Amino acid sequence: MAKKKEVKFSLVFRDMWQSAGKYVPRVDQLVKVAPSIVKMGCFARVETNGGGFEQVNLLFGENPNKAVREWTKPFHEAGIQTHMLDRGLNGLRMSPVPADVRKLFYKVKKAQGTDIARTFCGLNDTRNIIPSIGYAHEGGMISQCSLCITFSPLHTVDYYTKMAFELIEAGADEICLKDMAGIGRPASLGAIVANIKAKYPDIPVQYHSHAGPGFSMASILEVCKAGCDYVDVGMEPLSWGTGHADVLAVQAMLKDAGFSVPEINMEAYMDVRSQIFGMMEDFLGCYIPPRNRLMNSLLIAPGLPGGMMGSLMTDLETNLESINKYKAKNGQQPMTQDQLLIKLFNEVSYVWPKMGYPCLVTPFSQYVKNMALMNVMQMEKGKERWSMIADDIWDMMLGRAGKLPGELDKELIAKAEAEGRQFHNEDPQSNYPDALDEFRKEMKENNWDFGQDDEELFELAMHPQQYRAYKSGKAKADFEADLAKRKAERGCRHGVALPQTLQVEVNGQSYKVTLGEAGSALPAATATAAPAQLAAGSGEGQDLTSPLEGKFYLVKNSGDTAVKVGDTVKKGQTVCYIEAMKTFNAIAAECDGVVTAICFNSGDSVAEDDVIMKIKA
Repeated sequence: MAKKKEVKFSLVFRDMWQSAGKYVPRVDQLVKVAPSIVKMGCFARVETNGGGFEQVNLLFGENPNKAVREWTKPFHEAGIQTHMLDRGLNGLRMSPVPADVRKLFYKVKKAQGTDIARTFCGLNDTRNIIPSIGYAHEGGMISQCSLCITFSPLHTVDYYTKMAFELIEAGADEICLKDMAGIGRPASLGAIVANIKAKYPDIPVQYHSHAGPGFSMASILEVCKAGCDYVDVGMEPLSWGTGHADVLAVQAMLKDAGFSVPEINMEAYMDVRSQIFGMMEDFLGCYIPPRNRLMNSLLIAPGLPGGMMGSLMTDLETNLESINKYKAKNGQQPMTQDQLLIKLFNEVSYVWPKMGYPCLVTPFSQYVKNMALMNVMQMEKGKERWSMIADDIWDMMLGRAGKLPGELDKELIAKAEAEGRQFHNEDPQSNYPDALDEFRKEMKENNWDFGQDDEELFELAMHPQQYRAYKSGKAKADFEADLAKRKAERGCRHGVALPQTLQVEVNGQSYKVTLGEAGSALPAATATAAPAQLAAGSGEGQDLTSPLEGKFYLVKNSGDTAVKVGDTVKKGQTVCYIEAMKTFNAIAAECDGVVTAICFNSGDSVAEDDVIMKIKA
């Protein structure tokens, strides 16, 4: 009798949470659930970090390095491999990373206990992936390179086959079919795997897919028939919907199809399931929109990835509120969330080809979605499409992040030329010079501990704004305030009376969180922190208002010079940024003049139409 083809399972525990909502569990919760995941006995691999994981730790006010070390430890002790997501040129964040920071990234993650780096580029530009193969090997890690799967006239079986061959020939140890939106067609995915296995039979292939549009089970069966070695799975109550196929269903399907698959300890499965429910009840459920638990074939057309849909539905509440504020002011009927969602999906389908068909995976899925949503919001307010384009989106369209798979639309080319923007075709990494020395200097000036294996230096360099907010205590205070608001709203829905004023203590600093009627809350914690930079006097001049809700920053990068009170600025000059939907939106002065007041501190939350500066002509 012929030996059955073995298929192994990988639990994408981080991505399960990120695909369901906005946050992942705290380190104490992760450490508690790990032994039961091990006891399930069916996982050869577990995804322990990457992507938004560390930024979430920082937003909690937790040390992400402590979280990674403690989370990976029990799996290593059990002989289970751990893997992380690496965004290539972008490392763990939304924007490009200098080469010296990328190199340190691999050294740190290997020392912390991560075995496999799953590297991808949302443009499928191998120039952004191949350097990571070398960095991974230098750090002692397995390099798994990804094909970002999408469905378009450009993204064919031949396209992906050639890309896989190029990466393997460049030294990739493994290949992952990263079907982040779950819109890869089953037969085509099987053909890609078959082509890889025909030429490179010993190269392990792993398949990652989200359940949302409905193709995932058929796709898993097709890729396994073609020779796939590992399948990413989720589990209840976070499987299906915008998440991943459940390990129980995948195991039963593959066993019936004649594959050799591991058995599942159901007692341990139920314990993990129970703990996840407990985490949701504790606080994580406040950030999981109910719609994310549903499968939705409307996602086939826009192709938005499950990992992004998790946070999108949470953030959409704010965007809808902004639109309806405008409509109320102008005597118009309010829009429903369903109406906004359909307009967003339609606009994504419209702008995606015009923006050059970037694969809809982080960060480019956010860029396309943000562009579509910004267009919808601007048009609903009587403004023109493309009237506000974030710097990061321009960088992608101009080639600074890599070569677009398709051609940029003529309208956008003309807009770029009219604004004096330059197109790029050089190696993307050359646009982002080494920066570790500057971050070392900042660490020393602040007397911050560099940590084991320079891991704290790495966090500052990879996530500067979030790390500074974490160190100051502001991140934890803001998170506690937002959580208090959401818990109050949930309590009111269930008829539970909650205190109207909460006191939060962070690093010895007391923060007062005030809740209003019906569980409403201030947008951020208030505290006796440093005041906003205001001019001596009244702060006369023209108001510069925020065009959208987000976080206020004077600079985007640590080496940039911040505008200050008393500075003379020119009309059109960038004077600050609003970070919204994971991108920095440049805010320009609307007149020549002198800055007489800066009304917020960097990192403060601002609402649409808040006065953020005053400029006297």
